[in-house]
Amino acid sequence: MDRFDPRGKVNRALLVGVSEYEFTRPKHRDGVPGQLPAVAHNLAVLVRALERGGVLRPLEITVARSPRLADFRHSLRAAADSAEGLLLLYFAGHGAVPSAGDELWLQMRDAEVVRGETAGFEGAARFTNVLRILANSHAERIVVVLDCCNAGNAARVWEAVERPDVRRRVSVLMSVQANHRIDAGDADTPTPFTARLVELLTSGIEDQEGDGQGDEGRGDEVHFLALAEALRAYMSTHHRTERGEPWEPQSRTENPPVDVVLGIRAGAGRPVGSRTEAVAPGAPGRSVSARLRRRAFWARVRAAAARLRSGALGPLALRPSAPAPHRPPGRAPGGRSTRRAAVVLLVLAAALGLVGYFVVDNAASDRSACGPPVELRLLTDPDLESTVRKAADTYLTSAANTTGGGCRRSGITVYGAGSAAVVAGLRDQSDPWQRPVSDDTDPQRDIGPQPDIWIPGTLATAARARSSGVARTYVTLEPDAAPFAYSPMVLSLPQDIAEDSLDDRTGDSLAGLRAKLARRDKGASVRRPDPEYTDSALLATVGLYGPGKADVGRAEESVAQTGPPAPTAGDLLCTLPGNADTDRSTAALVPEFLMVSGVGCDRTTRTPRRAEYPDDVPGLTPTFVRVHWTGGDKDEAARDDASRRFHDWLTGTGLTVFGQDGFRAPSGARAFLAAHDSATGLISDPGRPAGAAGAEAMDTALNQYRNAKGPGRVLFLLDSSGSMAGLWQGPGGAPGILKQSLGGLGTRDEYGVWSVASPGRGPYTELLPFGPHKRRDAERALDRAAVKDAEADPYGALKAALDTMDRKGRDDDRPELIVFLTDDEDDNHLTAKGHLDELLFLARTKGVPVVMAALDSGGCAKGRPDQRISDASGGRCLDTKGDLVAGLRDEVARTGTGDE
Repeated sequence: MDRFDPRGKVNRALLVGVSEYEFTRPKHRDGVPGQLPAVAHNLAVLVRALERGGVLRPLEITVARSPRLADFRHSLRAAADSAEGLLLLYFAGHGAVPSAGDELWLQMRDAEVVRGETAGFEGAARFTNVLRILANSHAERIVVVLDCCNAGNAARVWEAVERPDVRRRVSVLMSVQANHRIDAGDADTPTPFTARLVELLTSGIEDQEGDGQGDEGRGDEVHFLALAEALRAYMSTHHRTERGEPWEPQSRTENPPVDVVLGIRAGAGRPVGSRTEAVAPGAPGRSVSARLRRRAFWARVRAAAARLRSGALGPLALRPSAPAPHRPPGRAPGGRSTRRAAVVLLVLAAALGLVGYFVVDNAASDRSACGPPVELRLLTDPDLESTVRKAADTYLTSAANTTGGGCRRSGITVYGAGSAAVVAGLRDQSDPWQRPVSDDTDPQRDIGPQPDIWIPGTLATAARARSSGVARTYVTLEPDAAPFAYSPMVLSLPQDIAEDSLDDRTGDSLAGLRAKLARRDKGASVRRPDPEYTDSALLATVGLYGPGKADVGRAEESVAQTGPPAPTAGDLLCTLPGNADTDRSTAALVPEFLMVSGVGCDRTTRTPRRAEYPDDVPGLTPTFVRVHWTGGDKDEAARDDASRRFHDWLTGTGLTVFGQDGFRAPSGARAFLAAHDSATGLISDPGRPAGAAGAEAMDTALNQYRNAKGPGRVLFLLDSSGSMAGLWQGPGGAPGILKQSLGGLGTRDEYGVWSVASPGRGPYTELLPFGPHKRRDAERALDRAAVKDAEADPYGALKAALDTMDRKGRDDDRPELIVFLTDDEDDNHLTAKGHLDELLFLARTKGVPVVMAALDSGGCAKGRPDQRISDASGGRCLDTKGDLVAGLRDEVARTGTGDE
């Protein structure tokens, strides 16, 4: 195992503790639950523990006490910009999650949660954005420690990071598992998690395992992995969450992990200093200024000189030695001549020290003179995200982004989001993107922050996102007239079943290439990623359906697969090697550049592939789009300048990065931007490319895809037994979770809701009759749902649901789904009298997928009834260890014809 020891490097720690909030309930209805006085104690004890730990010097530790959001961001960027060794971020305060459970928001002093919102939290830092800022640091290793409710939801954000090199640098320690609230403890003591954290940092960890523990001095070190395990063992044994479940801290590190030394056990070494800067509430965290240090230095010089003059400080204090053996009689130590010599020595030492001070500190002073750079937000297509991020990282340290004084002009945060969602957000949802007002439409939650720059996969996508002019819009798009790069769509085939002749791999339609593949290998199949998520998959769908009135249902059957399609082309190419037989017999419709740059998945051994080039599938044409927001003119000139500089670099020097990743020139002969090994299975000149994609053709293909099998049917089963009382209220309660999934259903879809509880009658009662509904009507029905003083009968309800959906689907091939949302408290009804075996038989034979959504962290553990039922039916098991609500929303959306 690799081990990182930060001692002796330029390290930084930002300790953020929000104990005081400006808006709290009940005084402010949109406030946070309350004040957190225990958090103030956290900072005091943690500072002492880190100082004594010997890894971080006192001046490398910044404390931010109850900062506002803007001040937190400033402090975070300052710490990230100055760290070179270890960068440590600690946060204690309120942690909030949207009802989807797919994000974590760190609530600062000015936090508010406007009633009805689920993710557009005011005064709160989205952990996704926090992680992006940290990842832009040049620190060798980054450690994040979160002590807040729902801290475990940060795991999903870390896992979603595409780049393995970033995940390898960042380790996250979370105080509790996802979607769990925890008690902050007494007002006079630190919070339980931080109290134990500090105790382990100070006293060490018994029997800690790790690389090199037998080496001299290593046993006194406190390592991240051992610390995380010790916290998990202690907290799960001695504490419970507010749900009454074991309190289980979580951690995330890349595999194989890189362990980090965080401290030395007290008594095993000495601290490197004794003071730490504290930031006043509301003030940005910053290092002690050079002026203050100079003032302190001269104050010490003057004090020492004064003591010399008064005789309080003799030369022996400057130079420990034995009494001079030949001192003239009657001359006391510290007489006039001796004191004068000592003063001279002191002044010389001061001068030399000051010279050293200026040599060492001037560079830091120069850096601190740099103002914070403009932070640009760059949104891009998920297939392009990796390459765009490489380009942005290269630009950040380039001469084009550096002033004459050595300061960085701008920072760039790159993030990807589903293409269809982005188009809808820019075209129709610019108002709620600025300020979400309901659970239904929240681009901040579903996409991310408002971008300054957008790089879609095609120029046509930019055209699709333009407002129709009917509704008021708050965004203006300025796309370039032409794309800056190109990558054709290819049929990536296993080498053993691909054409040998170069001529046979070009100059034919997708249908023609597939027909030849079928003749060569009747068992071969073709897969395509999700057309709603990336432009490349939608372009593949345009080619798959062909011109004119296509038989969309038949086309979709030809690329059908078990389970949902891969979100991106990279994910698809990562998934195939998981099964050797599938990898050897499956062609993938993907952008050509991925066969050069590769994909960042764990498995490196895969079947060699060759590219075949259909001449009727439009290629990727990445395009630069400047995005302006109404009301965003406070620093518009600076953003325009920063965007223009990045644009000029990207479309000039920056094309080198795209060339290295396998992109071609966007016009002319469309040659590769950089030379590549022919062993990649590509053809340098594949002939005439397909015509550019049109906005109308892409929109038509997307609508056809969404309606390929007609409207869907979904039957929701809502556990309404007494044990659900603690899981009922609010957007994160059971009815609220179901409401979140309704966006995937359109007006032509049919669905109903059953309340599952058995107060002496049947296993369910009907909350919403089966049929098409307006979303608002369905939400009102769920608002009327209530917990009953009775147990649930999951066996009876699931059996009835399978029979009902089987009858409804006998005469057509419409997609169907059963959803059962439960806390699993009444599983005894499933396992008694052979009920489970009967249900498993019905699930296998009825052909209706069942999503078992368990409001329990272990609901989908191997062998549990929920997991076995969902597997038998071809459905999916979801529990609170993962993103239950996000997963449920996806499953319903795949069945329905809604816009989400």
